[in-house]
Amino acid sequence: MRTAKLPTRYLIVILTFVCTSVCYIERVGFSIAYTIAADAADVSQSSKGTILSVFYYGYAFSQVPGGWAAQKIGGRRILLFSFVIWSLTCALCPLDPNRVTALVIARLLVGVAQGFIFPSIHTVLAQWVPPHERSRSLSLTTSGMYLGAALGMLILPSLVKFNGPQSIFIAEAVLGITWSLLWFRFANDPPRSEHPKATAAGFGESLLPVRDGQKTKADRTMHIPWRKIFLSLPVWAIVVNNFTFHYALYVLMNWLPTYFELGLNFSLQEMGSSKMMPYLNMFVFSNIGGIIADHLVTKRILSVTNTRKLLNTVGFLVSAFSLMALPLFRTSGGVVFCSSMALGFLALGRAGFAVNHMDIAPRYAGIVMGVSNTAGTLAGIVGVELTGQLLEAAKSNNSDLSSPDSWRAVFFIPGLLCLASAFVFLVFSTGERIFD
Repeated sequence: MRTAKLPTRYLIVILTFVCTSVCYIERVGFSIAYTIAADAADVSQSSKGTILSVFYYGYAFSQVPGGWAAQKIGGRRILLFSFVIWSLTCALCPLDPNRVTALVIARLLVGVAQGFIFPSIHTVLAQWVPPHERSRSLSLTTSGMYLGAALGMLILPSLVKFNGPQSIFIAEAVLGITWSLLWFRFANDPPRSEHPKATAAGFGESLLPVRDGQKTKADRTMHIPWRKIFLSLPVWAIVVNNFTFHYALYVLMNWLPTYFELGLNFSLQEMGSSKMMPYLNMFVFSNIGGIIADHLVTKRILSVTNTRKLLNTVGFLVSAFSLMALPLFRTSGGVVFCSSMALGFLALGRAGFAVNHMDIAPRYAGIVMGVSNTAGTLAGIVGVELTGQLLEAAKSNNSDLSSPDSWRAVFFIPGLLCLASAFVFLVFSTGERIFD
């Protein structure tokens, strides 16, 4: 009997899902390890915010170059190169809060390397995945971020407890190299002959990479419409929502451990599995959003445009109110519930703005993703560092960080940004292809 063979595009989606999981295990892991080491060394909150935000400077710098490189060299190759670089950096980086220069250089390098990853993923998925599978494929891939964050929050505090903060870096390096080997073994570029439906759907031959010796003159001289991209209102609608999504996500990812430890006086090691719930909720809601979006589009219940707007608006509005309510809760259960609602519905909203890159510009998905993700990364720089400064000022006024007033601005700012971004996307976005 012949055994059923898993279609290559499904294997690619699974590997990119694991890719994003490992990336976010690294990010959560550094936040946990550095927070514990810095608190033990009595590092100030503003200094912590600076170190935690350094990653995002490197990450922002490499977004657009990452999209360009994926377009010119190939997303498969760039993904492999990026993973090897940041994995080796984690393996070699010393976790000593007093060695600031070494930490800054290491985090910048990890940020630059990881900045190439998501534009490359969008390029790879735009090459392999037909339009009617894009929402759930991208939702599954990006939900790996949240599963990785959940697993990191669940497992890594215990790893620190038994082996110390440095052990997190070693574990992350091992995961990164393991994924690199799997990607090298199983990933490949799609031959044109496997995509008869691709060209008809508008993302086919001109987008797909070509084997050596087969390049045409059009392939070699493909023009990237930079001016049109930067002047497009639908692109800016994606950019604004990407900024807000990542502002809220990075603030919670980097500062929620501090909120539990200093704001509520709870130990992460003693909270059990509850601390992973916000990110597990993101994993679930991200996939729910993708399934709902593809169902609405495939069954022609709503147009692509209205589907994107509906899910984005619902996700960002619920998230906004959850974020603003978060400092009102003074129990771990209440905070976990509120942060789970906020992050879960943000993930639902990704079935709106995050898939929209491939709707409006399938041929330049990596480029547009690089542009919008640059904005998302700037949100990490601004949000993480600003939060540290807000908390340092609150500590000066209130003597400690256990008061709800010390954290109100921290959560109100992303809440208000969610309200504004939902409006922008509702007015200016489209699901129609606007770049040939």
